[in-house]
Parts: sequence; C-alpha cells; structure tokens
Amino acid sequence: MKVLALISGLCLAFPVWAQGVQSTSEDVMAFLKQKMVQQQIPALQVAVIQHGKVVELAAAGIANVENGVPATNESMFSINSCTKAFTGVAVMQLVEAGKLKLSDPISLYLDDLPPSWRALTIRQLMTHTSGLPNIIDEQENLLGGDNEALSWSRVKALPFEFAPGERYRYNQTGYVLIGKIIEKLSGESFVHFVENHQFKPAGLTHTRFGDSSDVIRHSAGAYTYLHNEGGKWLTGTRLSTAYVTFPGYFRTAAGIVSNAGDIAQWLIALQNGTLLKDKASLQAMWSPYVLNNGKTQGPNDLLNGSALGWPVTVRSGHRAAGPIGGMRSAFFVYPDDDLSVVVLTNLQGVNPELFIDDIAGFYVPAMHPSTGFGLPPEVLPLRKVLLQRGFGQAKQAWEELKTRDAAALPGEEALNIWGYKLSSQQQLPQALAILRLNASLHPDSWNAYDSLAEILEQAGDKPGAIANYTRSLALSRSNPHASERLQVLQAQ
Repeated sequence: MKVLALISGLCLAFPVWAQGVQSTSEDVMAFLKQKMVQQQIPALQVAVIQHGKVVELAAAGIANVENGVPATNESMFSINSCTKAFTGVAVMQLVEAGKLKLSDPISLYLDDLPPSWRALTIRQLMTHTSGLPNIIDEQENLLGGDNEALSWSRVKALPFEFAPGERYRYNQTGYVLIGKIIEKLSGESFVHFVENHQFKPAGLTHTRFGDSSDVIRHSAGAYTYLHNEGGKWLTGTRLSTAYVTFPGYFRTAAGIVSNAGDIAQWLIALQNGTLLKDKASLQAMWSPYVLNNGKTQGPNDLLNGSALGWPVTVRSGHRAAGPIGGMRSAFFVYPDDDLSVVVLTNLQGVNPELFIDDIAGFYVPAMHPSTGFGLPPEVLPLRKVLLQRGFGQAKQAWEELKTRDAAALPGEEALNIWGYKLSSQQQLPQALAILRLNASLHPDSWNAYDSLAEILEQAGDKPGAIANYTRSLALSRSNPHASERLQVLQAQ
C-alpha cells in the first residue's frame, strides 16, 4: 500500500472544514495538505480557536493505514506528553484550593524520598529543572517496566544529573512524583481527578486515558518511520506501527487520547474561567522557570522556556504556551492574540510544533511566514541581508556578519530549521542556499549533509542528493535514512 498516494488522494477528497469556509480556511488546508505530502503524514486533525470560539475544525488523511479508513473529526489520537499540560492544570487547581504552593519542597507531601530529593520544589519538578535521574532509559523504557516498585528502587539509586535549577533536561521522574502528590492532596486517583475536574467541566465527550493496549473507538492508531538507537531517534523509510503503553503510575506524564475538537473545548474552558478561576493562575502556569544563571531553557530553539507542564516560547512578541507530545501532536495558546491552534497527527516524527506558528500566521498577519516570524531570532540579521542581496550571497554575508559579532550568528540547528522552513514554503533555491551554508560551516555534521541531501532530492537533483547522502553516511553509519534513500536513488 502506497501511503503517500493514499495521503494525496484523501487530502484532496476528504477535507472536513466546518461550513462557511473562508479563504483563510482554504489557505490553511492547502498548507496542511502540503505538509502531509512532504512528511508522509497518514492522518491529521486541526482546530483553531479565535476569540473564544472554534473557527476551524478539520480532519484529513488515513486514520487506519492497514484498512484505508479515512480520518474524521471523531478520530482519536494519542497526545502523549501533551498530557503534562493537564497535569499542570491539576496542580494549579490545587494551588487555587490552597492545598499546595509551587515553592513548596516535595518533602512536605511525600515521605519515602532519598535525602537529596527532599528539598526539590513542586516548580522544579514541573519545569524539568530538578536534576533528578530519569525513570526511563535511553530507549524510553521505564526502568522497571510495569513494576512501579522496581522502577522506583532503580531510579532512587541513580545520581543527580545536575544541580537543581542549573539547566533544563526533559525528565519523567518529576511528573510521576507530582502524580503522587495530586493523589494524596485530592483523595482521588490522578486519572479520576482529571476526569472529574477537567474532562467533565469542559464537556469533553470523547477524551479518555489509554494506550496501544486498549481498544479505542475511532482510534487513528500510531505510525512511525523512526527507530531509537542508543537514545537517538533515526529516520528510516519503512512505515511501521508505533506501539506505546503507559502504566497507571505514568499517566501524569502521558496517556491521554483525544481529538482536536475536544482539545479545543478544553482550551476554551481553560481560558474562560471554567477550569481555573483566577487569570493569575494561567499567568503562573505559563511563566517560564528562570535558571540559576538567569536564563530560560526548553526542549528546542522555538520552545525555549519551560513552565508548569507547558513548554513556552520566550520571545519579544506573540508569546505562546505549547504542549508537545510523542513527536506527533501539539497545541499552542497565544494569550496576547486570543488565538489557539491544535494539530494532532498519527505519525511519530512530524513535530507539528515546528509549523503551528505558520498556521497562526493565517489569522495574525504579523505572524505570517513571509514576515520571517517563527524563525530562530539569531537567523534574522542574516535573513535581512539575504533578502536584500539574494540568497546566492549567503556565504559572503555570513563572513561579513561574522566580523561584526560572531557570537550572534545562528548555529547548526537554527540554520537547519530555517532551511526546512524555506522548503515548506516552496522556496527551494533559498532553502538549498541555507542548507549548503550549514553543511559548509559544519563539515563534520552528518545531519547537515542529510538535510541538504533531502532537499536536493526534493528539488530533483539526484546526483547532488546521492553525493550528500553518501557524505552523511560516511560521517555516521548509524543513519538509516541516508542508507535507505541511497538504495532508492541508486536503483532508479
């Protein structure tokens, strides 16, 4: 079964936009169709909330690849670690009830802790800044599997990864501890507390907890081209099923299954006073943790701050709070623009957080991709020069800017993001100019050459793609994407 062919057909045949479609809706759908084809996304849902109302709701593609079942607005997607946003709301509900403070040491609520853990605060656990050892390993398996006691005995024996507040590092241990605190203070299981105090008040009729071991009506399943090798996610070319389970004690970190319509209703309830009574609670929940060095840090260059279950963007305008999950689902709230965008997919590795700003740009003109909004800030000076001179002058412009302030120049990841952004906007010559620059600046990076090869292949330059995939593979033999693409190209 050709997944790409099915995606292309169903994207055209199965838009599910609400009635009263405007040009904005058509533009967004065209953008998403392009994304689905580019990234071979089987199924996708999108919802946009503006001024407290759902203004767009759509589904497209294939919910079940095996049987060619189309996605609908009722299709259910795992949101994985986006569940942490619900955990953040649960904690703030307890704060509003006067049952805890974010600055409290966790030893006020939990007894059986190693001495070195006792002074850690609720806020540090929630923002991934505690330094605790992780209760999952590099392959993302729980240290004791379904055996909670074994997982705890193993993680408690491990040393701290860094001093509390020193830096950000994504960590699941803190969220399991938070779950224990929520259960102790509420007198309910975590799952029941969220169901009773969030799902029901917000009117979520489909959302539930579950994983790959459950039979879930209208499930969109989960697929992947990735595999984890030594803690690194590597991309292949064979689509396979992504099978993930979340034991009960891990449900504070992941485990909610939902659809874009329900998530939209939850976001409305979150902001209209239904779930949290005080606007200050939202502000506290979305405020990034400030590290010991006075800076913020988050999961990537875009989401460069970490708040209470919500990664956040720390930037001069159009700030956003954006939970991400499973490398396949994300939703952003733009509090200053009264806008929220939800994107759920059934393909691991899509990372929709990287293009949600682009969707928001169709509703907020200042955020449109053509303005350069959403790019890492450090690329903007170079972008300004190249828009004036032309992207063919990328290397020369880089050298000139380097003489002024070398420390302010973009790094490898920022240039890579920019290159892919240009590609997604069908600006292939410009994308290639930036990715060639990136490869020349980072000649030992397999990823820089792999990205360049991918866009060369997209542009129809077979010899160039082969040459750069070969270079990438020479730098990293554990790069199945380059190996498999070389086999395909050389067989043509």
